[in-house]
Amino acid sequence: MDELDRRIVNTLQGEFPVCERPFRAAAEELGTTEVELMHRIGSLLGDGTLTRFGPLFDVERMGGAFVLAAMAVPAERFDEVVAVVNALPEVAHNYAREHSLNLWFVLATETQEGIESAIRAIEKKTGFDVLAFPKEREYFVELKLTA
Repeated sequence: MDELDRRIVNTLQGEFPVCERPFRAAAEELGTTEVELMHRIGSLLGDGTLTRFGPLFDVERMGGAFVLAAMAVPAERFDEVVAVVNALPEVAHNYAREHSLNLWFVLATETQEGIESAIRAIEKKTGFDVLAFPKEREYFVELKLTA
């Protein structure tokens, strides 16, 4: 990463313009061009420096639903079950844990009924129970990484 890449990462973590040409406005703030900014973000994503660039939406405020879910999956079937879980568009991301509940994932849907439907589909396709852990309280922890 060069100095401009560092400024892009550091600046755009918390602030991104909401306007007709947001990349142009951000580029002006960073002292570069709209085309160069979009190219650099694409390069940072392409080489794995960034894993995601985009907004975070509050699904519940938009009328949707989400839930943290977990499963206990035997090691010999773990990859197979992960493939089934990942195939559902409702699955935001998942990760393995060293615990009896060794597969954790987030479901996000347009409705609460969508959550229940996705859970039933996973259980039917895998033969394993899905435990849902709905949010009881919301916390906001802002984390900004400096490049």
